[in-house]
Amino acid sequence: MKRYGLIGYPLSHSFSKKYFEEKFHREGITDCAYELFPIASIEELPGLLTRCPDLHGLNVTIPYKQAVLPFLHSTENLPSNLSACNCIAIENGRLTGYNTDVIGFEKSFAPLLQPHHRRALVLGTGGAALAVSYVLEKLDIDHTFVSRKRQALPVCVQYDEVDESILASYQVIINTTPLGMYPNEDQSPPLPYHALTPQHYLFDLIYNPAKTLFLRKGEERGAVIKNGEEMLVIQAEESWNIWKSSI
Repeated sequence: MKRYGLIGYPLSHSFSKKYFEEKFHREGITDCAYELFPIASIEELPGLLTRCPDLHGLNVTIPYKQAVLPFLHSTENLPSNLSACNCIAIENGRLTGYNTDVIGFEKSFAPLLQPHHRRALVLGTGGAALAVSYVLEKLDIDHTFVSRKRQALPVCVQYDEVDESILASYQVIINTTPLGMYPNEDQSPPLPYHALTPQHYLFDLIYNPAKTLFLRKGEERGAVIKNGEEMLVIQAEESWNIWKSSI
């Protein structure tokens, strides 16, 4: 039996486990299993690998997409200048890092772009935000990170600095934080939502609920909205392709 799984903390609800279980059943894959591994510290990863020698691949989620990098034996397959990993192939004890968030986000995000969508606010500064930033640079979309505290990033502002004039200048807003994720559906990033217009495009990496409060507030103002489910499907399939090629 080949085992795959997801590391992160907490893992109260996982798209990946349900997706891969249904995929294995649908495609008649009987020699593979997918499990959740909620580890409270990334330092627990070596012990997990020792306990589960049949692990052939891992997905990585919050908060370990950056913290996992020192545990990888190879990062040469990560996009250049992207210090975040969400997929690991395991072969003969060697861990090779990949980032499937990049292709998942780009394929899901790009089709709804309009010519006036030239500047973006990226809410959050974690590993997913770095993948989003990588894609925005590729698409030549100027962008600024938004965080609770000022970060050591090229362009970063705090939430209390985001006012109506900033939203008038940034027509794309991408939420990479867990704010609004089930079961905390009454939460949303602190923004002046009344300043949103039909010219805005709101993308939320969250998929559960399908419409977060962030997206609902955008929709009320006529903004284009999209959640992260398609992105997750694309990145999951990309992960599977990587794992299959390393078997």
